[in-house]
Amino acid sequence: MSKSWTDDAPTPVALQEHAHLKDPISYKVKRALLGNPLNRHTLGHQRLAKKFALGILSSDCISSSAYGSEQILIALLPAFGLASFALMMPMTVVIICILTIITLSYRNVIEVYTKTGGAYIVTKDNFGPVMSIIAAVALMLDYIVTVAIQSAAGVAAIISTFPSMHAGKVYMTVGIILLIMYGNLRGVKEAGKSFAMPTYLFIGGMAIVFITGLIKAATGHLPVLSTNVAGTFPVGHAQGLLTFSAVFIMLKAFANGGSSLTGLEAISDGVALFKVPEANNARRTLVIMSTILGTLVIGVSWFAQRIHAMPYEKGTPTVISQIAKEALGSGTTGRVLFVFVQGATMLILFAGANTTYNAFPILCNFVATDGYLPHQLTKRGHRLSFSNGIIFLTSAAIALVIITGAAVDRLVAFYALGVFTGFTLAGFGMAKHAYTHRIGNWKLKMFINALSGSVAVIVVLVFAVVKFTEGAWLVITIAPIAVFSLLRLNRQYRREKAALIFRREESRATSISRHDVTILVDSVDVATVGAVRYARSLNPHSISAVHFVIDDQRAEEIRQSWADAPALDDVTLELVDCPDRRLPNAAMDFAIRATASRDVELTLILPRRSYAPFLGKLLHDQTAEEIARPISQLPRVVATIIPFDVAKIISGENLAIHEGHEIDLPSADRKVVPVTPQMKIKPASAVSFISSEPVSHYAENVTPIGMITWRNRAHVSGRVTSIKTAPRGAAPIVEVEVWDETGGVTLQFLGRREISGLDVGSQLLAEGMVGETNGSLTILNPSYEIVI
Repeated sequence: MSKSWTDDAPTPVALQEHAHLKDPISYKVKRALLGNPLNRHTLGHQRLAKKFALGILSSDCISSSAYGSEQILIALLPAFGLASFALMMPMTVVIICILTIITLSYRNVIEVYTKTGGAYIVTKDNFGPVMSIIAAVALMLDYIVTVAIQSAAGVAAIISTFPSMHAGKVYMTVGIILLIMYGNLRGVKEAGKSFAMPTYLFIGGMAIVFITGLIKAATGHLPVLSTNVAGTFPVGHAQGLLTFSAVFIMLKAFANGGSSLTGLEAISDGVALFKVPEANNARRTLVIMSTILGTLVIGVSWFAQRIHAMPYEKGTPTVISQIAKEALGSGTTGRVLFVFVQGATMLILFAGANTTYNAFPILCNFVATDGYLPHQLTKRGHRLSFSNGIIFLTSAAIALVIITGAAVDRLVAFYALGVFTGFTLAGFGMAKHAYTHRIGNWKLKMFINALSGSVAVIVVLVFAVVKFTEGAWLVITIAPIAVFSLLRLNRQYRREKAALIFRREESRATSISRHDVTILVDSVDVATVGAVRYARSLNPHSISAVHFVIDDQRAEEIRQSWADAPALDDVTLELVDCPDRRLPNAAMDFAIRATASRDVELTLILPRRSYAPFLGKLLHDQTAEEIARPISQLPRVVATIIPFDVAKIISGENLAIHEGHEIDLPSADRKVVPVTPQMKIKPASAVSFISSEPVSHYAENVTPIGMITWRNRAHVSGRVTSIKTAPRGAAPIVEVEVWDETGGVTLQFLGRREISGLDVGSQLLAEGMVGETNGSLTILNPSYEIVI
């Protein structure tokens, strides 16, 4: 190789990108639908401010007030008649007390688990993995139901305004779920902007309803509706409250009203979504959310009692729509405000469904990271969201909507059991945490959390009994099966991990006395010659080729072709009989014989010819994989597959090679442009980060990396794309590649094995003399500054 210090050598240049694979059709479609992929280093910028977090994470909880009071009436009216309205407020007060207790408990959860909390993390830390899986399954089932019921309730708000649309209820609900999924696949930040506003619209709309309604009530103009209307739930006759049936019905109504508290856990599950300081912002948002929810639940229940709002069997018009209609009046302004309130109700219910799309994928990520769910659920997608979790949630929710016909009263039967199970485990878990650590006012915290867990477990038992025949039996049946399945999955992951553990006593020596290479030959062609070329590069003790004979005539043709090929005249070809035509067995026997001596290591090279995806499978076998799989189980034997793309040769297509390099414009696609000395290019630090810190002297006179020159000092700025350290037995050196929009340069730090605080993806400013290594520009022992 030419050396740059000789007279006729080319001038060393900055590192440049050259080859880029052509995007497949599937990726182009994804990019068209979801937009350009987000850089993983921008993940920190996908955090939510409190105003967005309240809109996203509290919409599920706040929107529950739209149907919680109605569900209480559905349970009470057939049993207690008009006396049901007198029972509304006492039952609502009990629910508000439970809301207060659970809010205090979850405030403590966020205080202790400052990065992420929720029932799963709390239970895992305090009760171990088995109990945590129970919490995870309960929450996942509840989240699936939440998406279904919130979407169905939002569609019910639309139908309450436009009754003629009732026939398309299921299709509308499925369409809404798919639309919410699409918004979340585009990324957390985009979904937040879309779904934050409905929360504020709903709060504002209900404030108008409550204020006008209170004025009408004070002046005696708030009407009382007729209870004898076709289509409403039947009105029973008043009965004593101390009979068994009466107590059962009241417990059932209480369980229905408990659905108003679902969504409280979303903020503790999504603490990581908040901007720093995450814990403080999350606690404030939790208190605000609970206060708003309590006010709305009390208001809706009071007005429902005051005007005798009746729930309808087909679900529309809803109780909250009747309250809004009577409070706002029938005038032009009243009708306009009524449509506004119904629109806001619809939007917040849909936003409540969206809340789950932020909590569910994060929960699945935690559980999968611990090895209890498939690891695919830990991978971030095109727009940095957990796409697989989003798609899984959507599929399950749509199935539930279709099964129940998008009926809210039928979906409530599946509701709240899971989330109150989470409340139970989180409450008792935090009580144990307070008792174990005994920090600060631990006795009060232990009491509050134990009370929260006790109240929640009572609700779970009540719900399981009174809702058993209406659908709770399905949740009670599925949950243990799911827990058992997740534990079995974890056991499989643990077995696989144990099999791959590096054990010092069983490890091979890094150097061996003899390394042989054998190429398995099925024909003599370009792929075989390429495999032989690769075998020579390994510098083995010996190279040989083996053909397993299953057809004598073909074996003779291969032997003759091998003898006639000059490129193969130094490689011995061995023909091995394979009478039963079971090639994997024959390869195993050969490898065992070849490694009979314990100081011999064998590499088997298998040329694999790749063809067109469909015709390749139809016209050609996949023998290489079948042979390599069992071979890999033998000690001191390595099976290496050398791919050779036949389809690419036939098509005549090659990789796109270019001499320019790509400028990563923040808001545009990457473009290939040649770098010239006349270009005025903004430094990478200015494009990628906006810092409020004082400007360092390292940032003065920053030169684009593509413009730096050999044997001159240079100030450069860019992102670290790779860090290479010397092995422990070699001289210490760290090599760092830094790139900006114009190219890359290698920074060499002699005498060091690491650079504290420097990671792949870090932004770096460096200054030093530009040298060269193997024709590429290098800066030796530069002064540097890591940009935070």
